[in-house]
Amino acid sequence: MNGDDADESSFSVVVTAISSEELRWHNRIARGLVEDDTRTVGQRVAKDLLPHLSAETIGLFVFPDGRVDFGVSRDNLDNFFTGLEENLPSERFLPMWGGGANKTGGWREPPHQYCDDEVISGGVSYALLSGKAQASWAISHSVIPIGGERKVTRSKENVIHEIDGKPAVEVLKEYLPEHALADDRNWMDYANSLALCFKAPSYMKDEEYVVRGVPAVKMADGSIIVQTEVQEGTSIWFSSRDKEKLASGLDRMSQQIKEQLGGEKPELVFQFECATRGKTMLREQEKLQYLRQFRRSVDPDVPWAGYYCAGEIGPVEEHNNHHLYTSVVLALS
Repeated sequence: MNGDDADESSFSVVVTAISSEELRWHNRIARGLVEDDTRTVGQRVAKDLLPHLSAETIGLFVFPDGRVDFGVSRDNLDNFFTGLEENLPSERFLPMWGGGANKTGGWREPPHQYCDDEVISGGVSYALLSGKAQASWAISHSVIPIGGERKVTRSKENVIHEIDGKPAVEVLKEYLPEHALADDRNWMDYANSLALCFKAPSYMKDEEYVVRGVPAVKMADGSIIVQTEVQEGTSIWFSSRDKEKLASGLDRMSQQIKEQLGGEKPELVFQFECATRGKTMLREQEKLQYLRQFRRSVDPDVPWAGYYCAGEIGPVEEHNNHHLYTSVVLALS
């Protein structure tokens, strides 16, 4: 795992674990994810991928600028994935893994994204993997609801104006210490530990809720911003991270991966972990203990690569999902 020890999250592919004759990579980078319409960027990426798709395509690694998840972009990542997937062949599911690139020193600062001799910010880098390998993966969340069900009563796109008929910020204050929110900037002291949950979709068997964070509040009009569009009438729950859920989720993930491998030994493992499950939640030794135990349960000797993300990407069943506060692990054999 990398990311806590550097100014910027990094990702390196250990391709020597599986011979180059067995794997092929198509790597590119696209600009405009922060400045432009994200759906259009997704369409451009799909157009680039089409000539390289084949029966041996394994999946796509996607690394967007993580600031898009946190109110910096004029759009959201859901629209990027819509533009991407609606322009790919529908007869075969293309799984996607990865996470948002971010600077651990401050997520509003632009990270640098690299591909060959090109360096950009505000875009998305991606790598299409093809060849002879079996992909096995699992995902787990790390939050539990606190308090009861609430209803979104007024919203527009990804901005929630009212919850239960009251200004959204006033409802948010119910879960915070008294006088904690006097200014928009005060919210960031709590943003990593308090988030919104929605009911998980029916195809997600291991989780009852999915997380949609609150990256920003607007005290002036009492609204809160989340990472996806929210319809009026949506049921929501406020939630907090839970260490026991984190630990049990890792145990379940290792079991799922081993079952999918069917006795085969993994040759390469990727792990994309929410930054809030790293140093912003756990002490260093505690974090390392969880990761070492998980790695031992999967395979202590397999090469392991990945980084701490701002928003994680991983498939559930045949649905590519954009996650928060999660761990996404992929094993290749």
